[in-house]
Amino acid sequence: MKVLKFGGTSVGKPERMHSIAQLIDQPEPLVVVLSALSGTTNALVAIGHALEHQDKQAATHKTDELYKHYQHFIAMLYTTADGKQHGETIINEHFNTIRRVIQQGHYSATEERILLAQGELLSTRMFHAYLQEQGRDAVLLPALSFMKIDSDNEPILSFIEENLANEIQKAGQHRLYITQGYICRNAFGEIDNLKRGGSDYSASLIGAALRSSEVQIWTDIDGMHNNDPRIVRRTFPIAELTFDEAAELAYFGAKILHPSSVWPAQKFSIPVRLLNTMQPEAKGTTILNTSNYDKPVKAIAAKDGLTAIKIKSSRMLLAYGFLNKVFAVFERYKTPVDVITTSEVAVSVTIDNASKLSAIVQELQAFGTVETDQDLSIICIVGNIGSSNQVVISQVFKALDGVPVRMVSFGGSEHNISIVIPSAFRNQALEQLNEALFDWES
Repeated sequence: MKVLKFGGTSVGKPERMHSIAQLIDQPEPLVVVLSALSGTTNALVAIGHALEHQDKQAATHKTDELYKHYQHFIAMLYTTADGKQHGETIINEHFNTIRRVIQQGHYSATEERILLAQGELLSTRMFHAYLQEQGRDAVLLPALSFMKIDSDNEPILSFIEENLANEIQKAGQHRLYITQGYICRNAFGEIDNLKRGGSDYSASLIGAALRSSEVQIWTDIDGMHNNDPRIVRRTFPIAELTFDEAAELAYFGAKILHPSSVWPAQKFSIPVRLLNTMQPEAKGTTILNTSNYDKPVKAIAAKDGLTAIKIKSSRMLLAYGFLNKVFAVFERYKTPVDVITTSEVAVSVTIDNASKLSAIVQELQAFGTVETDQDLSIICIVGNIGSSNQVVISQVFKALDGVPVRMVSFGGSEHNISIVIPSAFRNQALEQLNEALFDWES
């Protein structure tokens, strides 16, 4: 059994849903994971934002606008009067839920999560109804019955395995199983989610739970590119990546893949393929345990919105337990650290979530002088760099001529060189590295 995930742009228009129905016409049983229609999650976030500001009128207006979009969508999706009526029933049920949230006297995190879940619930029910209209053998599996996270917001794979198997057993043998990405239950049994991009995570978790033969992530570009095609003039899709390389790229800015979505498939050596719904014939990118690609550098990614924090303390840095005390501060505020560099008198770290910055800095001042630097980006150079590090590092620093470097991290992984620079130089650095590190004559 394969798992196929289709993102928001892949299901964002009626004709694209029609195309997906053709793509999944295969003899092998499939689990199809869908995101919300493109733009829906953003619209639901906007409705929630209006409710946070107690502006029911704005929330109602935004809801009405979104409802009109779905009315037009179902008019084009279905081909029969019965199909259109079924589609109308589906959207009315979910928009009634949205309107009930608006009419309540309060708006909390619980209501927010209920609101955000409507996108995936809508897309899967609409697509399942379309397959039924076409006479296709398909069943809808409710993700809220098997996808669960614990109190640390981590997926409970054993629970997912057991309850997904139960849902499939109850449904019986079918060629197609349709389910929602992104949404789940939390440790309290409430509706929750796997955060933005979580449909990739859902697909990988489902693939792991089923020990599937392959997980396919269908988006609107033909695989992982060697650099950001929105910024750099010329890029190319990478044929193969290892799981470790893909994880590095996803975490450090490659938007095609959710950062957490690699490990469940990696745990059971399940290949992951990144494919293009708009060009299904394109080979895309395959992620495996090992790769035959023999170049030392495979790709470059950038991650923005970083803050650097430097703690300087000639008295305490070399003292036993000093670093442990420093990192305990970040743990208390649940703030992950990206890059770490140390010297004899200072330690510098970067974080991508500055919401607790003031409190973190206040506690760190007990250990020494603290300086912060914001508006930074990490440039991540990924590949099989370990055996060729001297050549690659030399090429990297030559390519960064004219770009001020704030921090450098190398050695923690054979697959990654991380460079922290001011965000104003991000595009320049990506372009210069792109020209220097890849062979454009071959």
